[in-house]
Amino acid sequence: MTTIKDVAKHARVSVTAVSYALNGTGTISDDTRKHVLKVAKELNYHPNAFARNLKKRKTGTVGVFITSFGGSFYEEILEGIHEAVIQTDYEMIVCPESWTKRKVLTQRQVDGAIVFDYKIDSETIMNLASEKFPIVVLDRYLESEFLLPLLLDNEQGAKDAFYHLYHQGARHIAFISGASDSFDNAERKHAFLREAQRNDLPIAYFKGNFTEKSGYGVAQTIIASGNLPDAVFCANDQMAIGFLKAMKEHGLKAPADIGVVGFDDIKIAQHLQPSLSTVGSSRAAWGATAANQLIDLLENENPFPKPYRIRTQLIQRESSTRNYGAK
Repeated sequence: MTTIKDVAKHARVSVTAVSYALNGTGTISDDTRKHVLKVAKELNYHPNAFARNLKKRKTGTVGVFITSFGGSFYEEILEGIHEAVIQTDYEMIVCPESWTKRKVLTQRQVDGAIVFDYKIDSETIMNLASEKFPIVVLDRYLESEFLLPLLLDNEQGAKDAFYHLYHQGARHIAFISGASDSFDNAERKHAFLREAQRNDLPIAYFKGNFTEKSGYGVAQTIIASGNLPDAVFCANDQMAIGFLKAMKEHGLKAPADIGVVGFDDIKIAQHLQPSLSTVGSSRAAWGATAANQLIDLLENENPFPKPYRIRTQLIQRESSTRNYGAK
């Protein structure tokens, strides 16, 4: 097996010079670097990446800390991250909710992290982020040189949902919120209620927790009251699915009786009966962007860009659109 000493001997340079050439470090000339790389290629020499990473105190791994594996929402984000990572020399480790405060994160046992877990407090993330341990966050806005908040444009999405329902003629609208400690929920709630206020429209507010069960429960409460809204905006699709299920059990139809709009455009949304109107974005592209930004900083030391938002779009389907499909 060819060793670094063999490369040095054939290139007629020192072992140190070979190391500099292979690692892109040191003060050797460009001609020497090119010559060494050429010889290494001719000898089919491949440096031990694991050993090199140990010397640099790198693991060659990025950590993904995510609230849940359940549901297509998180699966699609993970798919995007994975597809980006496998195009590089890095590997990824996914840490479920029960691990998030363990040593993998707090002892920096990976080179960098992607965080989508609201149970990891912001102070911990701020304290951990550094030049040697950059972090991309997908679930909150934090400012630091080595932190990149990569967030959905929740406000525009909620605004689009409001005006869609408003232009469909809805004047008695209900909003079902998600988990109270969710950053995404807070932004969606704020934007939706703000647009309603601008149009002098009172909104009936109900608390959910992002689950189908909570959407179903709120629907039962609303239906039992006898005071049906014209339309409902749910802070995510799972709650909207639960709401539609309860409507069906009571013989109510969307949008004839109540128009329903969700948020996230999970895979099943388009296959429901009726198909679910929602606000969507490419979660795979979101995850891939997060991974690419993190690895670009790790590999090339390119600084994070300024924080920016992942674009959303309203997807009008049967559950909220009167005369859907009519020409």
